[in-house]
Amino acid sequence: WMIDYVPAVTAAGERLALGTIDSWLVWKLSKGRHVSDASNASRTLLMALDGDAFDAGLCDLFGVPRGALPQVVDTAGALATCDPSWFGAAIPICGLAGDQQAATIGQGCREAGATKATFGTGAFILTATGTTITRSRHRLLATVLSQVAGERHFALEGSVFVAGSMVKWLRDQLGWIGHAADTEAVARGHDNGGVTVVPALAGLGAPHWRPDATGAIFGLTLGTRREQIVRAALESIAHQCSDLQAAFAADGAAWQSLRIDGGMVANSWLAQDLADILDLPVERPADVESTARGAAMLAAVGAGLFATLADAAVMVPALEKFEPRMAPAERRTRLAAWHEALAQSIGPPDPGRT
Repeated sequence: WMIDYVPAVTAAGERLALGTIDSWLVWKLSKGRHVSDASNASRTLLMALDGDAFDAGLCDLFGVPRGALPQVVDTAGALATCDPSWFGAAIPICGLAGDQQAATIGQGCREAGATKATFGTGAFILTATGTTITRSRHRLLATVLSQVAGERHFALEGSVFVAGSMVKWLRDQLGWIGHAADTEAVARGHDNGGVTVVPALAGLGAPHWRPDATGAIFGLTLGTRREQIVRAALESIAHQCSDLQAAFAADGAAWQSLRIDGGMVANSWLAQDLADILDLPVERPADVESTARGAAMLAAVGAGLFATLADAAVMVPALEKFEPRMAPAERRTRLAAWHEALAQSIGPPDPGRT
């Protein structure tokens, strides 16, 4: 946008230094080193997933001066050095990664098939696919997960637009709860009363990709209480994850279990509902700050404290496991109501969309 609409930027061309947040931080800390790790670079639409540098053809397509972009480097290693003027010592920078890639590493989900889900404002589910790029045919995103000593690992990702923001809406817009934590007691104390919520308050993400969709509540009667709508709103989180579970499986990346993190997963009722609807064990670490831990694991490998990310997985804390316990008939009833509500809200699935 700046290249198109800011004349000074347009004129600067390759004298510019363009990049992502990681490249800006390294530039400032090192006072001049211009690098970006493979996981961040892969999300710019300017680098092929199996490329070792920004792609000339893609840069030409989007009108981005390739010479202004950073060098692509590993996610762990001797990547740069802080200028001593910052901290009084030349501290090495040994780890760089995108937010969700770092969270996946911080959950110890690096082997093919390992899956993590981060629940914040939205929800981000990544399944590691090893050293092979999975070309999704079911509207998921392939991404670089990590690159150490030149060896690149990949993942599939599905993004949900509305998760914690639904709880924020219930609290701030409707005033039906005082605090986000109140939703657990509400969900435990009430059923859904036949209500199903389609939480498209900001459209629907993967695998539907309907930014035009709007939220809807189905099954309202004169007897419906607001607590039942709150319960149904929480249930919609697992329903969206069930749609993603089916898409991942269809792409050959079936989930065997699910590790969860993010602010929402302090709600144990939600963790159990995920296990019940997905019919999978759900694991929650004692410390859910997985992104920070993943960055630390990368830095530890880059600094030589661990030989591999597999060795660094000793940093992953103890896990609390939630086993599925919902009766199959109840699961089928819940998901049937969800699919009916979804079809009424956005129409039936289009078999021609991939």
